[in-house]
Formats: sequence, structure tokens, C-alpha cells
Amino acid sequence: MTLLLSEADVRSLLTMSIALEVVEDSLRQQGNGELVLHSRRRVKLPDNALLHYMAAGDSVRGYFGIKLYTAVRGVARFVVPLFRSTTGEMAALIEADALGQIRTGAASGVATKYLANGTSRIACIIGTGYQARTQLEAVAAVRRLELVRAFGRDPERREKFCREMSERIGVTVEPMKSGEEAVRGADILITATSATKIVLEGAWLAPGMHVNAMGANWPQKRELDEAAVGRANKIVVDSIEQSTMEAGDLIQAFGDDESRWNEIQELAQIVAGKAPGRTSADQVTLFKSNGIATWDLAAAVRVYEMAVAQGMGTPISIWQSENK
Repeated sequence: MTLLLSEADVRSLLTMSIALEVVEDSLRQQGNGELVLHSRRRVKLPDNALLHYMAAGDSVRGYFGIKLYTAVRGVARFVVPLFRSTTGEMAALIEADALGQIRTGAASGVATKYLANGTSRIACIIGTGYQARTQLEAVAAVRRLELVRAFGRDPERREKFCREMSERIGVTVEPMKSGEEAVRGADILITATSATKIVLEGAWLAPGMHVNAMGANWPQKRELDEAAVGRANKIVVDSIEQSTMEAGDLIQAFGDDESRWNEIQELAQIVAGKAPGRTSADQVTLFKSNGIATWDLAAAVRVYEMAVAQGMGTPISIWQSENK
């Protein structure tokens, strides 16, 4: 039988602390060559309806997973079918909006753990939408923040975000009137927007800052200007292959200079101990996150196994033969 897990099931099971653990472990496995990762692909129809799909396999735990999601008329719908690699059976069908939000935030948390200065106390976030919440929650879980500055274009939503996140992470989150005002003096910067125009300029960056840029995963979009990318002494991505296809921040900054890609490191190599993270307090470090299927797979496996242990979810019948 296949276990159907709803958004409510996922939210009740997948905490940020669990997500940080499983994403870090999946990155270590990726760095050790234990996972198979297929980059995101998209199907676009003439009316701009989109189907996105990305897949991964874990032979150690014995699972395949694929994340499928549609984006039609401003509404996105996510699902992860989880299969046992030993039998091909579908173990679970998981609604995956919350799963995606939490695992993406957790990845930035892991990157912050390995790349931000240990003394970082002030964070800045540009963007106050749904994804910004898990980004900030994850960073607050790996660094002892004393203050957060937040900027978003909508003043009402910005104020609401600051009130809710102050209570959620136990740190004062102050609304700011501009991105530059939010960035100045911060140690950790997060960009989590759907903007098509630049929201972070290189002129605002100071030595020692760490940047998590996760909002632009189309080649024609970017949140950082060329100067911001150029200021980074170390640029780290989740997947070099996927980044060359959709990391607009890097694609546009690098232009025709293909050699720039040779300077990029994957976070998995750092987590696995095969490449250095931050090597000096003054470095400007940049993690460009696009979101990869191994994170979805790791989170889905943990959610499924916890649901089975706790008797959660709804069993459904798929591919059950009538003649047994």
C-alpha cells in the first residue's frame, strides 16, 4: 500500500531541526558520491502553464524520488512520489509545498553553518514572502543572532513578517525602508524574492559578509548585480550542472567567460570535507541556492518513515493486482 501524506501531515512531522539534519546528511552523501541527482527540467505551454520535475536516487537507503510541480495562473502545486528502489513500489505520495519550503530554508542554514563567520550576530533578509520565513528560521537555528533587519516592497506585509518572525525565532526582526538600509552592518544576508530586478548591490557588501541568494532560479532572473557576484571571494552552489542552466545571478555575471565556472564549489564537497569552506574572517562568501532533488528525497524519506512509525497518513491502493 502507498501512504498518502498531506500538507498537514508534513507540517506536523518536519521541523526545521530535522530538516537541517537530513539536508546536511544528504549533502554529505552527495559529496561522497552516494546519491544520483537529476537537475530540474521544465515543460512550458503556449499559455505559460509550467510543469517542473527533478529527481534523485539514494541506493544507501533504497529510495527513488521525484518532485513534480505545476505553476499555472499564479498557483503552484507540489507533490513527491517516493519509490522503493529495491522493488519499484510507491512507498508514499507526499504533498510537498511545505516540504519544499522547509528543505530550501534548511539548505541555506547548512550553508550558513559552513560559510558564515561564527561570530555573526546580525542578519538581513530581503524579501518577506512565504519562503523568507524558513530561510530566516534556518539561519537563526545555526547562528546566535541578536538582531535581524528585514526589507520587502510591501510595507504592510513587511510589518507583519517582522512581528511574526520576531515571535517565531525569539530575536527582534526590524522592518527597514530599503534593501541597502537592511544590508549595511549585517553579517549574514539572505535574498528570498521573486524579483526580476536586482535587490542586492555589490557596493553594499563589506568584508566578512555571507550571502544566501535563493530567489532567482531562471537564467533571465537575478537578485544580485555583477558587482555583488564579483565581490564574493568564494562562490558555492548546490549543483554546478543545475546552476549553469538556471542560476541567473551567476549566468548573467559570468557572461561568456566559461572559466568563471571553474572557480565555483559545490556545498556538498565542503560538507563532505573534500573542499574548504570559509578560510578567513574577511572573506565575502556567497551561496547560490537553486534547490535540488536530493534535498526533497532526503526530507521525503524522513517524513515517510516518521509517518509510518507514528501511524499517520492515509493508505491508498495503487497498482494492486486483482489476481493474486
